[in-house]
This record gives sequence, C-alpha cells and structure tokens, in this order.
Amino acid sequence: MTRLTNQATLSSIRQEALSIFKAGIKAADPYLAVKHYLVPELFDSYEKVHLIAFGKAACAMAQAASEIIPVHLLPDKSIVVTNYENVTNIANVEVLGAAHPLPDLAGLKAAQKIAKRVRDAKPNELILVLVSGGGSALIPFPAGQITLQEKITATDLLLSSGATINQINCVRKHLSVLKGGGLARLAAPAHLHALILSDVLGDDLSSIASGPTVSDATTYADAIDIFKTKGLWEQVPANVREHLVQGATGAIAETPKPGDAIFNNTRFTLIGSNTISLNAIHKAANNLGYSTKIYSDHLCGEARAVAESLVAECVKEQVNQPIAVIAGGETTVTLKGKGRGGRNQEMAMAFALAAKQQGLTEYWTFLSGGTDGRDGPTDAAGGLVDADTLKRMHQAGLKPLDMLNNNDSYTALKASNDLVMTGATGTNVADLQIALIKRGSMIQPE
Repeated sequence: MTRLTNQATLSSIRQEALSIFKAGIKAADPYLAVKHYLVPELFDSYEKVHLIAFGKAACAMAQAASEIIPVHLLPDKSIVVTNYENVTNIANVEVLGAAHPLPDLAGLKAAQKIAKRVRDAKPNELILVLVSGGGSALIPFPAGQITLQEKITATDLLLSSGATINQINCVRKHLSVLKGGGLARLAAPAHLHALILSDVLGDDLSSIASGPTVSDATTYADAIDIFKTKGLWEQVPANVREHLVQGATGAIAETPKPGDAIFNNTRFTLIGSNTISLNAIHKAANNLGYSTKIYSDHLCGEARAVAESLVAECVKEQVNQPIAVIAGGETTVTLKGKGRGGRNQEMAMAFALAAKQQGLTEYWTFLSGGTDGRDGPTDAAGGLVDADTLKRMHQAGLKPLDMLNNNDSYTALKASNDLVMTGATGTNVADLQIALIKRGSMIQPE
C-alpha cells in the first residue's frame, strides 16, 4: 500500500485529537498548581491552619497542600469534599464524597461541617481554602427555610432550561449560606486565603464554585429575574420564591458586596484556568505538525448552534497544511427531548451532522470534552466524531438527527464508538474543543 486506508487515516487523526486533549487536561493538574504556589514560609505568622478543599480537584489540591503546610500547624483533620468518582484517601484528611451536578444529603452534611470549622477559627489562625470547579453542587447549604430538595428542584429547572453558568450561580448564591461570599462572612475575623482553580470563562472569581470566598455583585432581584426570564417562576418551589422575594425587599441580608469589611483579611490566588489548558492544546497541536487557530477562548452558547458555526469556520479554512481549529469554554443545552447526554456529546454529534450538511469533505475529526472527565449525567468526558460517524450510527440502526433532537447523544455516540472515556481526571477547567483537518494528499505513505 502506498497510503493509509481511509479508516486507518481517520484512526490516526483521532488518536492525535485524544493526545492533544490529554495535554490540556495535564496542564490543569491541580496538584502541581498548588505545589507551584505554596511554600512553608507563607504560614510563619499563623498559630494554626485550617485546610478546607471542595470541588472536583479537591483531593489532588489537598494532597499537595498537606505536603507543604508544617505539620504542627494542622492539629485538626483537614476537610475535603469532592464528587464520588474523585474520592481518594489522604493522610490526616477527612475526605467526603458528594453528588454532582445535582446536590445530595452527603454534600449538605459536608457543607455544615465546613461551616462549623470556619466559624470556630480564631483571628490569629488561617483558613486555607482550595476551590475548584463543581464546588457549587458539592457543598449545598440551603438558606432560611429552604430544604435541600427544594434547592435541587430550583437548580434542576435552570440546568434544563439552557441557563448559563453565571445565571445558575447567581441563583445559587442567593439560596445558600456559603456561596456568594458566605464562607468569607463566616470566617471573619480569621484570615482566609483561597487558591482557586477556575472552570469559569473569563475567570470571574465570583462565579467559580459560586464564589464562596469573594464578594458578589448580583442581587436577589437578579435571581428572581432569571427565573422569570426563563418562564420558570411559577414552577419554583414556594419556599424558594418566598426567600428570594424577602431578600429583594430587604427582609433578608444581601450577599456581601465589594468593599465589605469582612474581606479585610481575605485573599485569593488563581492557580489554574481554561486559558492555560487552551494554550497547552495549542502547543500540542503545533508539535504534531498542525497549523493551529484559536476559534474562541470564550466559547459559549447553545451547543448545537456553536457546532454548526465551528463547522462553517472549518469549511472556509484553506487546507494547504494540516489545520487544528481549537476552542475553550462551556456551552449550554436546552433540553427538548428525553434522551441522555451532555453538552460536549451534543456538540460533537451536531458537528458530525453539520459537517455532512455543509460539505466538510477533508479528512477530519472533532473532539469536544470536559476536562473533568464527566459530561453531564454520564460516564463520558465528551464525544470524538469523524467523517464516518454518521455511517456507523446508520449501521447501528439509528437516525442521527432524530437522536440529536431527542437530546440522546450518549446513546448515539456509544453505538458509533465515539464516546471519549477518560474517567474522572481530578481536575476541572471547563471544556476543550479540537477540530483536526487534513487533505488526503497530506497523509504519509505507510
């Protein structure tokens, strides 16, 4: 043979896409990020350190911090809360598993434990908080008379409506004891320093894990408006509506705002982000011989529409050499069907359909994946499709467009062997997208 078969060619490009994606995950390694920042001298002025971590990267971050903080300053067991898939044992650390993306009772108990530890901290002590993506769901602590189930119902309504992460977090902040600066409020006047691994576009610290250690510029009125704009207000549980209305009228204190004195002893450091991982996949693609173009470093919008726009960008590219079109961000999905999937799987499947419709005829593959290794309520990180994906789905007896319209991308991609399965990665800096394109004449002979 003088050149690879179509199937072998696509297999080769798919492997390159996977290796590029893994380079992005590696760049968000939470253990190394914490190690890079912390040195023992940072703790010299404190009599005691309370180590608290929550989020999908909590275990790796806590492990690194535990190796650096002088042992005599950690007389109490540290508290770590992460999703069940990422739970690992750490010496002298109480590691608690909780549910994500919808909270559960285990998360509530963990949040209450964190709140007590923070309240008990003395002025000459440091609360070191390690924050990573997923923290909003993992430490639910409903405010006022709101029950956990009522908070879950309110969150579920937003998740199913296509609400943005900022909209969801605005509501979460105003239904929570800890979020929206609530943790910092409980900590004062003790010293608090947060090391933050960002999963939010633009690295808005008030949105990462719903900003428990930073000020919040949003209001109860904003939260009410989000529900009303989405047409959900009448579906919201009565206790949630009552709490938000009382807050909007001033009967309940607002979340702490910029300049509040409770932040006088509070500091933070951003130690990882989607931008850092996007730069890493840019470098990895270049190292594989691709001319690389960043389509967006702030990718957002409906996953299906974004996929169609990305295909259009790929079609218009002049493929004079292997091209990688990459992006980072976090899209949304408005659920209209009853299937199973996540935003990355939906985007990958929509890309395959749009590629056929728009005439993307080169050797191509497209990967959209979550850096945490879990896309929505599934065990997949995302999807990896190519020019033969639709053919494989048809051979499995499926109608791809019908599957997409039913939001059943997981079933379709599983049938075509196009799911990206990394397992829990221990980190979370949102999503990465990688489109690789080659002309047939660029394929090297065997």
